[in-house]
Amino acid sequence: MQVGAFVLAAQFPGQGQGEALHRAVRSAVAAETAGLDSVWLAEHHFVPYGVCPSAVTLAALLLGRTRRIGVGTAVSVLPTAHPVALGEQAALLHIASGGRFTLGVGRGGPWVDLEVFGAGLAAYEEGFPESLDLLLRWLRSARVGADGERYTFREVAVVPRPDELDGPPGPPVVLACTSPRSVRLAAERGLPMLLGMHAGDDEKAQMVAAWRTEARAAGHSPDLVMGAGHVSAGVVQIADSREAAVEALSKAMPGWLQRGLAAHETVDGRTRAMRDPMDYTELLCGLHPVGPPGLCADRLLATAERTGITRFALLAEGSGDLALTEENLARLGSDVLPQLA
Repeated sequence: MQVGAFVLAAQFPGQGQGEALHRAVRSAVAAETAGLDSVWLAEHHFVPYGVCPSAVTLAALLLGRTRRIGVGTAVSVLPTAHPVALGEQAALLHIASGGRFTLGVGRGGPWVDLEVFGAGLAAYEEGFPESLDLLLRWLRSARVGADGERYTFREVAVVPRPDELDGPPGPPVVLACTSPRSVRLAAERGLPMLLGMHAGDDEKAQMVAAWRTEARAAGHSPDLVMGAGHVSAGVVQIADSREAAVEALSKAMPGWLQRGLAAHETVDGRTRAMRDPMDYTELLCGLHPVGPPGLCADRLLATAERTGITRFALLAEGSGDLALTEENLARLGSDVLPQLA
């Protein structure tokens, strides 16, 4: 079982953006001190839902602040980034950190980000496979050129080359999946999935089963099919009672969700339904390890048994309070992890 912290750098009502980023940095250090395996960093633009606009930049800082823990992006939004630029950054962090960096990528949403960065709606709706394949070739080759619909350039040298680091070629890449199309894309490329916190165990189990079917059809080895290393995102809040843990999240999360989710603006004016913040908080409390340590351990073990997933990225900052977040991470390490051994 590999348990990590999922860090959104969430800006709760009444907090400044610097406060949110300070809590994000402190959370990563606390996660390493607690003995967690990894820290996963979210990326958002123009919204207080998360005030980190560059997960790879924050990852570089945290790799420098820590010594052991793995640091990954969850995720870097590929349609608004050039795959070669992102590949260069990932290779740099992979080598400089001694292999502690993981690159998580995703398609994002139809947000105004596509307009601001000049990518256009097509980069989100049709162009993601081309961008992903170019990124993967950059991370696995000595020289790369492109002749696609979006990217065309002469062959150039890959510098630095991530395969020069001892061990498996890297950095590892995971793909955020929310639809059958993205599951199929991940399986065909042999990439582990990052599955969102909104999905329950049954839905995640179905996505893992679909991934395995598609991966076998693509000719991947049985070892890869059964040991892909998918990651399940969730929420964690540890308290002496279930009621106290739920109360800590219910006081803070709805206000953050209401303000943060409402700030997303679509690029083409399409309407979108927004989750009710109170209902969503209640859903997350029901799906994930929220309560006393024994309940939290049982919840993680049940998810692993139902889905086959043994890697977790758990949001620990749901209270919005730095001291409670650090205590939450400390208890995750001292009170829950030993029960998962």
